[in-house]
Amino acid sequence: MILRKPRADDAYLIFSAYAKDQDVTRYLTWKPHSSVEETLEFVRRALDAWDREEAFTWIITLRESAEVIGSIDLRVESNANLGYLLAKPHWNRGYMTEAVRAVVEWALAQDSVNRVWAVCDVENLASARVLEKAGLLREGILHNWIVLPNRSIDPRDCYCYARLK
Repeated sequence: MILRKPRADDAYLIFSAYAKDQDVTRYLTWKPHSSVEETLEFVRRALDAWDREEAFTWIITLRESAEVIGSIDLRVESNANLGYLLAKPHWNRGYMTEAVRAVVEWALAQDSVNRVWAVCDVENLASARVLEKAGLLREGILHNWIVLPNRSIDPRDCYCYARLK
């Protein structure tokens, strides 16, 4: 697989591959996109954040075909906060573990980053396993941490994972 910066012309591919998929967005902080225009706005925000060096979104593509299969995002706050998603046909193939490892290594190589962390819903065992296989350690549970609108209107418990420099 290849990680690359998004382009405006990725919007339709992202929308088709995963942004509108209810299963893919089940544990995310946003609802499935209902139009490619929503996805284009996401790409615009991602590129703007990249230019400001506040967040870095990479599109995950297959090396052989350049097919868009997911994305991974690193938000640089006081530490680096990681998020990701993958198109359903590509689940359980090791792609996301590989992407998380690569982005964590990149982040920890930056002088300003001492910690990379991520959270996942306590019911999202697949995501927990990705983080563990990628070398992040579970630090505990953050109770009532985040609202996942595709699951509940109430804040949900999340596992917190991290890797330190």
